[in-house]
Amino acid sequence: MDFNKIAKDVLETEANELKLAAENISAFDLKKAVDLIVSCKGKLIITGVGKSGLVGAKMAATFASTGTSSFFLHPTEAMHGDLGMIGKEDVVLGISYSGESEELIQLLPHLKRFDIPLIAMAKNKQSTLGKYSDFFIDISVTKEACPLDTAPTSSTTLTMAMGDVLAVCLMKKRNFKKEDFASFHPGGSLGKKLFIKVDDLLKKDNLPIVSRETKLKDAIVVMSEGRLGNVLIVDENGKLSSVLSDGDLRRALMNEDFSIDCEVETIATKNPKTINDKNLLASDALKIIEDFKIQLLVVTDKENKLVGVLHIHDLIEAGIK
Repeated sequence: MDFNKIAKDVLETEANELKLAAENISAFDLKKAVDLIVSCKGKLIITGVGKSGLVGAKMAATFASTGTSSFFLHPTEAMHGDLGMIGKEDVVLGISYSGESEELIQLLPHLKRFDIPLIAMAKNKQSTLGKYSDFFIDISVTKEACPLDTAPTSSTTLTMAMGDVLAVCLMKKRNFKKEDFASFHPGGSLGKKLFIKVDDLLKKDNLPIVSRETKLKDAIVVMSEGRLGNVLIVDENGKLSSVLSDGDLRRALMNEDFSIDCEVETIATKNPKTINDKNLLASDALKIIEDFKIQLLVVTDKENKLVGVLHIHDLIEAGIK
């Protein structure tokens, strides 16, 4: 059995159905549906049974994360008490490929009784669901990818894709930006990139600090205890003077005139890379660290007094990329 050919046939069948839908997009009652949802003062409630219900649950999650308040409601649960979850300012999106799913059809008269706007996704506008709807979105396909042409495959793919179409249209309509998306995903990589600041990760206490006159042998002890691979050197006014890194130390060891009794500043980096804005995004700080090929970024105030340090390991552990 040639599974590669089967896979190719399935993907091509479903891709062709998506292409056909794209070519007929003008037939969809899309603009009116988008305008209705945008003007809605309540929530967008998705409902459906079986595989349509599973697709609807995914849609609700997508809408909710892209600026449209939404949740999924199973029609059976609605008929047994959860109908009260639908408010008069809500909009309902009902999904049924046949347009005749019994559990969903039972719900429709009650939606009309409360004058709840209904957007339908089905294959036939003349179906019961289509006739009850205020706006209709055609999800008909010419062929399922199933070899028996029965199991919902191409049709569920198209249904999910049309949900994405609605979500993207709504994002465009609302001018939904990546900052807005991140606010709904504060724990995700984008949320971390856009919200976590240097100050959130800054090490401020028990820093490895020495004076300019400190002997190198004593500075090495401080470096070891500080566990940052660096020593911060400050002057008598508490201003950052230089930084001794483990790299500086290794390079100094290669010199013939090296002495462990020299003053630490003798071999330190005199103009270390610093920033004086602790409210800088952590992602921007990471770029500085990568661009300058350093491990430790020192943060000072406007007068060059030490505020804290940011280590590349802290950024990585925080999930900043």
